[in-house]
Amino acid sequence: MKEQMRELEESHLRPDVRTSFEKLDELLADDFMEFGSTGSPIRKEDCLTGDLDVDDFSLLNFEARLLAPDIVLTTYIIRNRTKDRNTLRSSLWKHMEGRWQLYFHQGTVTPLDPSDSAIHFKP
Repeated sequence: MKEQMRELEESHLRPDVRTSFEKLDELLADDFMEFGSTGSPIRKEDCLTGDLDVDDFSLLNFEARLLAPDIVLTTYIIRNRTKDRNTLRSSLWKHMEGRWQLYFHQGTVTPLDPSDSAIHFKP
């Protein structure tokens, strides 16, 4: 399960997904909401009609925690090499309509280094 969730998280960082209405529409739940790294709320419609950043991302310190048979919490750090910043990330994934869909996401900019033990999430 952890590897499957990591693949899903990494998929929505890829330029081919971030620029595809069809791929985002399938990945995001209809009632998806995000609190972006700028603090602004973002809905599915915003993602489908807006221009998402297509930066050079790497995903670090990934963890997945099964909260219920159909709900998974993921936590990790994104290293954005384009913007030279780190963000703490969390997502809630729900299994709906026969597939995992991203239901909620939050990104918080942090000055901490990914190797800092204070930001290692453990289930």
